[in-house]
Amino acid sequence: VLKIIKHYQEEGQGNEVVQGVLLGLVVDDRLEITNCFPFPQHTEDDADFDEVQYQMEMMRSLRHVNIDHLHVGWYQSTYYGSFVTRALLDSQFSYQHAIEESVVLIYDPIKTAQGSLSLKAYRLTPKLMEVCKEKDFSPEALKKANIAYENMFEEVPIVIKNSYLINVMLWELEKKSGVADRHELLSLASSNHLGKSLQLLMDRVDEMSQDIVKYNTYLRNVSKQQQQKHQYQQRRQQENIARQSRGEPPLPEEDINKLFKPPQPPPRMESLLIAGQINTYCQNIKEFNAQNLGKLFMAQALQNYNN
Repeated sequence: VLKIIKHYQEEGQGNEVVQGVLLGLVVDDRLEITNCFPFPQHTEDDADFDEVQYQMEMMRSLRHVNIDHLHVGWYQSTYYGSFVTRALLDSQFSYQHAIEESVVLIYDPIKTAQGSLSLKAYRLTPKLMEVCKEKDFSPEALKKANIAYENMFEEVPIVIKNSYLINVMLWELEKKSGVADRHELLSLASSNHLGKSLQLLMDRVDEMSQDIVKYNTYLRNVSKQQQQKHQYQQRRQQENIARQSRGEPPLPEEDINKLFKPPQPPPRMESLLIAGQINTYCQNIKEFNAQNLGKLFMAQALQNYNN
């Protein structure tokens, strides 16, 4: 955990996302994550950089010095909870498809800076794994699999265990921190965080609205094409009746689906991801308001005690 936090503090700036590899092993019915290392930052100039080769070299070096080197997932920082994306979905599917027990750890530095460690572990649900294997994200496929944003990811409970040396270090840090520093945790500071979260929430709602417009346009096109098909079939039928009355053979059968190609439905996975991200923002705002309410009560109690 300290390595992940240190990685973000050294390389994460603003909304910059940092990522890395998780190492460990499976023990009975739990996954023990015992080590990690970051993905290196590289620019477009580093065209020859091979991430896979870098990971293999790192794990080989760790194995030589007798450190846990088995790949069990990856971690990523998040910016105001903005992690429910297609990139995360594709990456986690690749990990989970290759390594069944792998997880993704999401570290929120903004929540952590407010006084409580924010670290969550997620996996793709079995239903979503099947859909991703088929690579069919049409509305019919998602409806058949009963996929909604609520059952796309499953959260895995986390238990953090420190070594004795880490406990000693944390105790020393706590002893060195003054009382004045601890009072800063009672600061509400709601305008910046709450305003940014609401702005991100509104942006996602706008994206959802645009996606709904696209889907409604698709439905209108389908309905319009069905009417055209029906009119065409009626005209053919009337013409065949007229030909039959004149003693002429009926018109040859035609594949109507070739004449009227059905419009392609828009993929629905993006809509589910946006809905999941909206839900995450709402949960963050709810937790933030509850946390501020708790700070308000604590600050009032502290003031009463001082008086």
